[in-house]
Amino acid sequence: MIRLVIAEDQAMVLGALATLLGFEPDLEVVGRATDGDAALALVRELRPDILLTDIEMPGMTGIDVARALASEGSSTRVVIVTTFARAGYLARARAADVRGYLLKDAPVEEVAGAVRAVAAGRRAIAPALAAMAWDAGADPLTDRERDALRLAEQGLSNKEIARRIGLSPGTVRNYLSEAAAKLGAGNRVGAGRVARLNGWL
Repeated sequence: MIRLVIAEDQAMVLGALATLLGFEPDLEVVGRATDGDAALALVRELRPDILLTDIEMPGMTGIDVARALASEGSSTRVVIVTTFARAGYLARARAADVRGYLLKDAPVEEVAGAVRAVAAGRRAIAPALAAMAWDAGADPLTDRERDALRLAEQGLSNKEIARRIGLSPGTVRNYLSEAAAKLGAGNRVGAGRVARLNGWL
């Protein structure tokens, strides 16, 4: 029996995934989470074979959770199911040791098959994304630039961002300026838009 935790912030999608995958004779949904922090806590507690997770959720993203699990040496393998068909997300997911990357419009049979493949030690990537990854440019942002851009997207000032991530306002301003320059954007709003479009946030 393959044991799963599912993390998804949309209640209807979470319920549908859990119900449909629960019908599979060799899959057991042992936990559900509606945000990244709860997902990480559940995986630590229940130690499932697979975490099936969205990317964009309150708190930690699915990629953040995967990175945390990899750094802890967790045996739980991560499969992402998302609406975002962006090569940048796929590249970041692979760097975080995510083993599967599927789109939410995939049939449940495909999702179940991917879970089985990943549980058996293989990888599972939606074919359209695998092809797209070959054409994608590398993510130019550092982790700090990404953190600052995410908070800037929420409308926070440099001072507020600095307080959140433990830096000086001047350093935050430098990170945002560097990010904008790398992305060919005129300001932090434009930089956030470009980074989001490419899946780098």
